[in-house]
Amino acid sequence: MSLRLVMMGTGTFALPTFQSLYDSSHEVVGLYTQPDRTGRGHHRHRNPLKELAIEQGTPVFQPIRANAPESLEELQQLQPDLCVVAAYGQILSEELLKIPRLGAINLHASLLPKFRGAAPIQHAIWHGESESGITIFQIIPKLDAGPILAMHSLEIAPNETAGELETRLAQFAVQPMLKTIDLLETSSAKPIAQQDAEATLAPRLQKSDGQIDWSKTAEEIGWHVRAMQPWPKPFTMLQMPDRRPSRLIILEVASAEESASAGPPGSTVVASPQQLIVNTGQGCLEIKRLQPEGKRAMTAAEFLRGHPIGSDARFVAAE
Repeated sequence: MSLRLVMMGTGTFALPTFQSLYDSSHEVVGLYTQPDRTGRGHHRHRNPLKELAIEQGTPVFQPIRANAPESLEELQQLQPDLCVVAAYGQILSEELLKIPRLGAINLHASLLPKFRGAAPIQHAIWHGESESGITIFQIIPKLDAGPILAMHSLEIAPNETAGELETRLAQFAVQPMLKTIDLLETSSAKPIAQQDAEATLAPRLQKSDGQIDWSKTAEEIGWHVRAMQPWPKPFTMLQMPDRRPSRLIILEVASAEESASAGPPGSTVVASPQQLIVNTGQGCLEIKRLQPEGKRAMTAAEFLRGHPIGSDARFVAAE
């Protein structure tokens, strides 16, 4: 006996799981995904889940509100046994959760109850965690708080960005998700209640979160630079005498052995043709790769060839 599954997801994090449902013994009877977004120039952003569903002949639903009465009626008509949710971006109501016979399960990119919320991968790196992972839990009408059905940890690589970790976790989740669905089908799953007292939050990032605070330690800034990629991107302003401040995206940094100079955080310690080393609140940091506004990404050496920096230059917050 196979289950009738409805997938609810939007981002690329959900794609490997969605693909695996088609490769399983179960039947995918519908996809719920966010409405199409139109970007600059009126082009539509790609939705790889929608593309896969259309390719497979699966009905696609894109309600603005999944909990609206007409959306609930559509879901009811699909007669799902289970909703599989990953990076969907909408909170599901109690009324919706009652429609599938087995409720709904969610794939979350953290070791719950740590980092409940929309940006668990980014916050894990930003907080300097050495490991991340995935949790599959039964959805209840409370943010990422339902009983845990499966949890698996994964070490975070030393220089891994949030985007790179997300790609790894998305693939890592496939087999645990399929196993969890099979356990639910045979009533063999053993849910474990979360410890709410240990919960931490990982709210959705804002553009302003990308701004680098040079008063932080070199290690903390390194975490931040990795956490803010691919979005909202870690940025700073380069301030030099007699020039307009310029905005730079900082793409890669490394700890530097040089001793901090007497200058304030953000001041340059070394600005040779090959190296760019900056003071922080504690220790020094070498900028390895960066991207000037409106230009391509480049190494620090490439940047310095066209933009010589003196010891009086400073990296500062945008006003």
